[in-house]
Amino acid sequence: MTAVPEFPFVAVVGQPALKTALLLNVIDPRLGGVLISGPKGSAKSTLARALAAILPDDAEGRRPSLVSLPLGASEERLTGSLDLQRVLAEGEARFQEGLLARADGGLLYVDEVNLLADSLVDLLLDVAASGVNRVERDGLSHAHPARFSLIGTMNPDEGELRPQLLDRFGLCVEQAASPGVAERVAILRQREAFDRDPRAFVDAHEAEQAALTRRLAEARERLGAITAEPWVYAHIAERSEPAGVEGMRADVTWHRAARAHAAWHGEARVSRADLDAVEPWVLAHRRTVAPEAPPDDGAGGHGPDRGGPNPHDPGRDRSGHQHQGGASQAPAFGGSHEPGADSQPQGQWGAMPPVAQPSVSARMPSLPDATSAESKSGVASRSSASSSRRPGRQAGQRRTRGSQQDRRETARPDWFATLVENRGQWPWRRLRYRRPRTGQPMLHLVLLDTSASTLGRHLLGRAKGVVDCLARQAYAAREQIAVLGFGNQGVATLQPRRRAPKDLLERLDAAPGGGGTPLREAVRHAARLVRQWRRQDAGLHVRTYLITDGRTRQPLSGLPPLGDCVVVDTESAAVKRGRGRDIARALGADYRPLAGLEASP
Repeated sequence: MTAVPEFPFVAVVGQPALKTALLLNVIDPRLGGVLISGPKGSAKSTLARALAAILPDDAEGRRPSLVSLPLGASEERLTGSLDLQRVLAEGEARFQEGLLARADGGLLYVDEVNLLADSLVDLLLDVAASGVNRVERDGLSHAHPARFSLIGTMNPDEGELRPQLLDRFGLCVEQAASPGVAERVAILRQREAFDRDPRAFVDAHEAEQAALTRRLAEARERLGAITAEPWVYAHIAERSEPAGVEGMRADVTWHRAARAHAAWHGEARVSRADLDAVEPWVLAHRRTVAPEAPPDDGAGGHGPDRGGPNPHDPGRDRSGHQHQGGASQAPAFGGSHEPGADSQPQGQWGAMPPVAQPSVSARMPSLPDATSAESKSGVASRSSASSSRRPGRQAGQRRTRGSQQDRRETARPDWFATLVENRGQWPWRRLRYRRPRTGQPMLHLVLLDTSASTLGRHLLGRAKGVVDCLARQAYAAREQIAVLGFGNQGVATLQPRRRAPKDLLERLDAAPGGGGTPLREAVRHAARLVRQWRRQDAGLHVRTYLITDGRTRQPLSGLPPLGDCVVVDTESAAVKRGRGRDIARALGADYRPLAGLEASP
């Protein structure tokens, strides 16, 4: 059966920002790739897959390829493994290349990259940092170059992307929610023509595709000659610093992207127009401070500007409208707000501006055992559930004896050891298994109430102190942590999911308090994250800490379960009006009062 060709890149209607970002990454692969964030049906995957057909040949005359990484791929499929067919046929151990080897010099495409398993993310991070894939397994030791541009798509409504991988994407384009009526009509007509006769549709755009490929090749040749005047470096530093970006990757990427943008337009040096064009894509996923105002469109005294829009390239428009979801909007990776029937009126609290309250030293409340609590919740992960059926063995502890079924539940076949064990005999007398990983990964998810009612008696500061204690314990145990604050207008990410840092006080102290208590939004957002993380890593143990004074007018019925959850009640009034215990009962969670405060009986 003849494969259906991909939709041509040049035939995609609209999306000028995304098109330009993808093309810049082709011109300078050192940018590291493009993350495409947007709702379903916004041509994210279509444009990413169509990019392969317009890639110019490399220095050796070879056409780079686009390799897709499925979400369900195994680690061996990604990195490579033992060639069993060669071993069985010739008795020779030889390396079989994986997807990373095929993607070398080209593009590695991951659809719904935010749902990628943590084990695969770890491998991608290692290879992206070094450009070399090293495989030490199955009795083989092998290394090969693996330099590729990572193209990923994601729907932010389905969960966040791990910050370590997020920063590896050079550019991020956030798609608009919906096109206009005229654009929708044009999209429908293009799609209808393609579905009617895909081959004829592709042939009709072949000349335009070839012209785009030639222009990309010419831009690549010009890239090395592009110069940047001293004011360019100062401009990048002056814009990156107030955005609160971490490290220098944003500055380096911004400079490279601006040079690629100048090369794309046939210029000899970087201008203010180039810097402004790529700024939203460089900072969208890196800024931690919302911009006070969008950058001005004029030269601003920093350097020359090439002027207005280019009718042949909508992405060149200086008006700012081409950068969908750019720097002028609040970052999509830092928070969530769900207005609707569940939102409570802000009233008097909502009229108060946010108030900063630093952390105060506090004692951790006594916490239940993580393993027993998760088993009690009834939503334990597969590995912890199986371990709870066998008393006396801790979760993640290696089995040394047991039935064949037990081994299949906890380990994968070790093909190299199996071949050695059977010494080439067929059928195999014994199947050897890999040793299962010891220990169960632990993630602490903290929901911190930052509403105005927590500002009295320094309750918010004391709650921050509890979070800091928890973070320090997680740091010592090499565990992960994520912190969400809920108050004011919704739910905000105070600490993205990552291995617990040694010191979290600076981030916590920067979180202001004020407004109402959007408890339902916080619980729903946390439930989505827990589901996403467990899909990525079935053995992950997530414990959720809801730290609140319970003063909310929102109903508690219908709250989604959070599994292993602890409600830490921070209310300290003589006459308690909060509902800490009620919230714990509604969530099926353990209830603990904040250490050092009087708790109701």
